[in-house]
Amino acid sequence: MERSKRQKQRKVLLMGRSGAGKSSMRSIIFSNYVAKDVRRLGATVDVEHSNIRFMGNLMLNLWDCGGQDSFVESYLSNQRSHVFTSVAVLIFVFDISSREAASDTLSFASTIRALHEFSPTSKIFVLIHKMDLVAPDHRPRVVHQKALELRATCADEGFASQQVDFWATSIWDQSLYRAWTQVIYFLVPNASAIEEMLGRLAGLLEAREVVLYERTTCLVVTHVTRGAEEGNPYGDRFERMSSILKTHKHSTARHTGTMASEVSFAELQIKTGEFMLFITRLTENTNLAVVMASDEASFNAARVNVQLARREFAHLDIVEKKGKDGQRHAKGPVGSAEEEVRAMDDGEVSSSGRASDR
Repeated sequence: MERSKRQKQRKVLLMGRSGAGKSSMRSIIFSNYVAKDVRRLGATVDVEHSNIRFMGNLMLNLWDCGGQDSFVESYLSNQRSHVFTSVAVLIFVFDISSREAASDTLSFASTIRALHEFSPTSKIFVLIHKMDLVAPDHRPRVVHQKALELRATCADEGFASQQVDFWATSIWDQSLYRAWTQVIYFLVPNASAIEEMLGRLAGLLEAREVVLYERTTCLVVTHVTRGAEEGNPYGDRFERMSSILKTHKHSTARHTGTMASEVSFAELQIKTGEFMLFITRLTENTNLAVVMASDEASFNAARVNVQLARREFAHLDIVEKKGKDGQRHAKGPVGSAEEEVRAMDDGEVSSSGRASDR
């Protein structure tokens, strides 16, 4: 069956008062800036539109809205329907160090009131930003109090609790990647199908963990964690890897004279006595990280089987699949490991040995 090639466009508003850090985070996530370079960015004038191709057919129609009072007044009056119609996600950025907290909250209330008028089913992500300026031992209390205050405001304007998420962020650590990963996960329309396929692949590889990264932004799309790895104490390990991959891109760009957005790699491997890890291309737009027990035969077999699985994952468009063709690849366990490889790659099988007992 011929698969749909229609693009899935999702309108995303990035809003907040002037100086909150909106354009800085956008430049870090989507334009391969590093934190120390964003200081040279100027203020956003009115609305900057970006059509960002993300994982194949998913197109983010990102509206970075300037936060100066004159622009905000225009969004809420003569541009009201134009700005707030057909919004999938509102990302509202609060500067936690702002000396005009009451005014910031009023601006937020006016914004979500307009959003509820034209896009009542949209999702709201509130980023409580510049948390690096708050003493570490005060951060949980500050975030909790701010979230309580803003959640009440959202309820007053008609948004249910499940429509609003709060994330503490800073451009100087992994928290920014963690928050934007949640935004992207919400926007990807077939995340559950991807997770099901990754789960089958992880079982075949006998992997402790598999993590799917978008190639350009290095954001985590989703992951599958199995067995003892579920007790891993490093809850921010995925975002740390995003940061490492971004740093690698910048380092490679400096040494090769290419743009960071054009840098790619064939494979990265880490081998220790405790675990083995490799990161390799899965599809044109994604990289896959695989974490395994420290066993060379299993490691080599996994690398081959990921190559064999590429064609199956390449067929998973970022548009909703409701027909039999889409369901066929997402369904239920296949018997043995060898049968699963056949199901995932139409008969190509790696003959490498299985891993030793864990």
